[in-house]
Amino acid sequence: MRYLIALWAVFWVSTVMAQTTYLLKPDRVFDGEAVHEGWVVRVKGERIEAAGPATSVSGNGAEVIDLKGTTLLPGLIEGHSHLLLHPYNETPWDDQVLKEARSLRVARATVHAKKTLMAGFTTVRDLGTEGAEYDDVGLKQAINQGIIPGPRMIVVTKALIATGSYAPKGFSPDINVPQGAEEADGHDALIRAVRTQIGKGADAIKIYADYRWGLMAEARPTFSIDEIRLIVETARSSGRGVVAHAGTAEGMRRAILGGCETIEHGDAGTPDVFALMKQHGTVLCPTLAAGDAVSQYRGWKKGQEPEPERLRQKRVTFKQALDAGVTICAGGDVGVFSHGDNARELEMMVDYGMKPLDVLRSATSVNADVFHLNDRGRIRPGLLADLVAVEGNPVREIADIRRIRLVLKGGILYRQ
Repeated sequence: MRYLIALWAVFWVSTVMAQTTYLLKPDRVFDGEAVHEGWVVRVKGERIEAAGPATSVSGNGAEVIDLKGTTLLPGLIEGHSHLLLHPYNETPWDDQVLKEARSLRVARATVHAKKTLMAGFTTVRDLGTEGAEYDDVGLKQAINQGIIPGPRMIVVTKALIATGSYAPKGFSPDINVPQGAEEADGHDALIRAVRTQIGKGADAIKIYADYRWGLMAEARPTFSIDEIRLIVETARSSGRGVVAHAGTAEGMRRAILGGCETIEHGDAGTPDVFALMKQHGTVLCPTLAAGDAVSQYRGWKKGQEPEPERLRQKRVTFKQALDAGVTICAGGDVGVFSHGDNARELEMMVDYGMKPLDVLRSATSVNADVFHLNDRGRIRPGLLADLVAVEGNPVREIADIRRIRLVLKGGILYRQ
């Protein structure tokens, strides 16, 4: 039996290896920075071997994949995802955290991972398990080991919150309610929490620099600047960055001065705060689609009624960030809305004032640079063969990013 298994393994490996050289022939290639008409891309194994004009790239020994009518792009990078959440109009966040078994949440997350990959997003930065402990680490391992299909994952595990500031809320003060993230305060506790999360598998650390305090649910800053600096220093000593949820101007300011690499949401940012972000090289992940989705869950009829004040204000602050020259990361807070619908954020970025070309850069090369991923995000020899082909030209019409023809991750065809 062992002999037969060994023979099958040899046959499978040799078959796969024999099929891992491709010549992709789209109408055009967006290489992560610019568009090139008439280019082709040669893939060998898990890497890009060559890219350029058709006359300059050999097709010898390669399986030719004709992608006429398409644009070939680097695999898209989702900058803010929660694979262990599902839309709040299906189940409220509190109930997901308190009433859904972690085994159920992981089972659902395996479906979310596949949908994300099939939508052309070959990498996700997953920003918190929201009560599911370290289950994002196991999900990442299952994908990496080929047990389930899904994107490459950057994980932050439980995330860090100041005691008393997070949720679920509304319960008797006599009851200690499980939280959606890890509570820690002060010097020793924060160092221990950061190091523990890293030891359990965190690729980065996420903090909540502000949140809705108390029963009145007023958003206010949480950690002090000194606490944030301590978290950042502890994380950086292991080569990891810190991500900050921050919606208030003061929460954003503290996160920027404390050394956080990205600000998630930034809803109440001001010109002064965005100027500070530009000065410190802090990146904004605006999560436009999440606010849009939540407003609809609360009854707003999009396209039929005027935008709620929250969304009108978001348009203003997003423009202020663009005017200040802040680097924009593409990330929608997926999980608040449906996984696989990640393109919703890219479409809204255009609707809110970005050019389609800049949005595509944000979702590929910019995200790769911001997340320290020097092996992807561009179409260049030697980089990972994470590629997606879409019908049409998303540089002219961003909605074409949804028209998936091909998904390649590490040289393996997942959708064609």
